[in-house]
Amino acid sequence: MSLTNVWVQTQGDGLVRADQITGIDAHQTPALSGKPSRWLLDVILGTSIGSGTREGWVVTVVHRTLIQTPQDPGDAPAALARLLAQLELISAAGVITTDRETSTGTADTGSDELVAGASQVRFRFVPFSSPAPGHHTGAEYL
Repeated sequence: MSLTNVWVQTQGDGLVRADQITGIDAHQTPALSGKPSRWLLDVILGTSIGSGTREGWVVTVVHRTLIQTPQDPGDAPAALARLLAQLELISAAGVITTDRETSTGTADTGSDELVAGASQVRFRFVPFSSPAPGHHTGAEYL
């Protein structure tokens, strides 16, 4: 994937560059201490992390949560993969955010936004704004 100019907003870790994503996963957490289980929609990064114990070293991939939902996100992983593929075709630059669908089931979007939905989860791509012609040398663009 060559999405070096597309970023994905995570729930608590900031932005992840889309070309670093190697997988998309939806899984349910167990219910703990009276708290209900939740569904997590994660992106999996191509970087591994490790931790050690006396018994040995454990290496696992990095998961970054995009959103938590009370219900199964359904085809959200496929919808995100489809959106990333569409953005790659047009050499896009911008940020993908994730949220839950409104109670009316509609998406309120501006003309520059691309929205892909999946059951309760919605992805929104907002492209970076272009600088005014002739103003590309200011410090804010370097």
